[in-house]
Amino acid sequence: MSYPGYPPTGYPPFPGYPPAGQESTFPPPGQYPYPTGFPPVGGGAYPPAPSSGYPGAGGYPATAGYPTPGGYPGAPPPGGAPSYPGVPPGQGFGAPPPGGAGFSSYPQPPSQSYGSGLPQVPLPGGFPGGQVPSQYPGGQGPYPSQINTESFPSYPVFSPVSLDYNTEPAAMTQGVQGTIRPAANFDAMRDAEVLRKAMKGFGTDEQAIVNIVANRSNDQRQKIKAAFKTMYGKDLIKDLKSELSGNMEELILALFMPPTYYDAWSLRNAMKGAGTQERVLIEILCTRTNQEIREIVRCYQSEFGRDLEKDVRSDTSGHFERLLVSMCQGNRDENQNVNHQLAQEDAQRLYQAGEGRLGTDESCFNMILATRSFPQLKATMEAYSRVANRDLLSSVAREFSGNVESGLKTILQCALNRPAFFAERLYYSMKGAGTDDSTLVRIVVTRSEIDLVQIKQMFKQMYQKTLSTMIVSDTSGDYRRLLLAIVGQ
Repeated sequence: MSYPGYPPTGYPPFPGYPPAGQESTFPPPGQYPYPTGFPPVGGGAYPPAPSSGYPGAGGYPATAGYPTPGGYPGAPPPGGAPSYPGVPPGQGFGAPPPGGAGFSSYPQPPSQSYGSGLPQVPLPGGFPGGQVPSQYPGGQGPYPSQINTESFPSYPVFSPVSLDYNTEPAAMTQGVQGTIRPAANFDAMRDAEVLRKAMKGFGTDEQAIVNIVANRSNDQRQKIKAAFKTMYGKDLIKDLKSELSGNMEELILALFMPPTYYDAWSLRNAMKGAGTQERVLIEILCTRTNQEIREIVRCYQSEFGRDLEKDVRSDTSGHFERLLVSMCQGNRDENQNVNHQLAQEDAQRLYQAGEGRLGTDESCFNMILATRSFPQLKATMEAYSRVANRDLLSSVAREFSGNVESGLKTILQCALNRPAFFAERLYYSMKGAGTDDSTLVRIVVTRSEIDLVQIKQMFKQMYQKTLSTMIVSDTSGDYRRLLLAIVGQ
């Protein structure tokens, strides 16, 4: 079974990575014999989640850097595993591309981060500034553009006393991979005045709005909202809603939501009403860090008065339900060190739970993919190719189907290359007739201050066209202008 819609040529090589002389090497065959039983998992209890917080001047946490080159094991020898389904031999996940060096030649962004490296800022209520909206945005539809204006509250703003906005976190000085960065010489009151003038009188100056929101970090947008209410006694979000509509409105509202609130809001809307948008649940719960998931769970409870895990249980079932409940715990091991022997043992366990038996032991896949760190899973995937003579992604496709297959694959793809996963999601949100605007908006907004630079690079290598080019062909008007301003040319 092939993976529908997967890039037909595999993940392209990422230029200049790894640096010469720092290629990874897997322990030679025979050094770690296959386990005869199921030894207990090493490591004991989960390590504490890496601290994370909302930087004073930087908005959404920046990435913390990729594990040291050379720390990941190498790939199976050429010819040792079949190629990815539907891909010419030598170009899939299981076999190294021609002229390559196994897994080490697949795109591995130098600063891909599996955890957050910013210091945690204790905030009451698990929300930026300790403030949350008094009620859930009204309306029956699943998207912001369908929200009832009358019942739409103010989004939370950062409390001026909760953070030291004059202190730039260390991660900001080390370079981030987002396309949006905090504006220099930022003046919230001046920006609030510009927005007020853009919406006052006949017509709306959309370009002025685009110039502001696309060039301010999320943290700075929260300050603009607070300044607007202080200066004019009016709610900026309601004013924007009265002036905008459709996809432009959805994109603007998403940009003004604090990141944790936006994720929690997206999850709530994915499960609200008839039907469930499983792809949204997978995209958020299977890709976020422990700290991000724990903050989402707290925000979901405080904002909507609901338990996220209970909602997941009521809207999903079977092995897919169990996988998402595991993700809701936010307890994945985030130790960046790789245990090669454990990787070999896990690879053997997965083989015995799937390809090596009649039927599938789904709980074994759930346990390993839900608990191991992303670097550890990458090592396990490499070891699995040696054990099974097949890559783990194709084995998951053979053993599972439907939403649980998509969820497990998402975890594995993030272990290999998280930006490439999001690039693929963006591509298929615009490919073919029609555009999945909510997915396009959600990914562009949520990754704009994290790794959108890398996502753009992966997009171009995977599809031989730029993200901006595809946005131009699939969108129009102010909506297109704002998307391009966020993505960058």
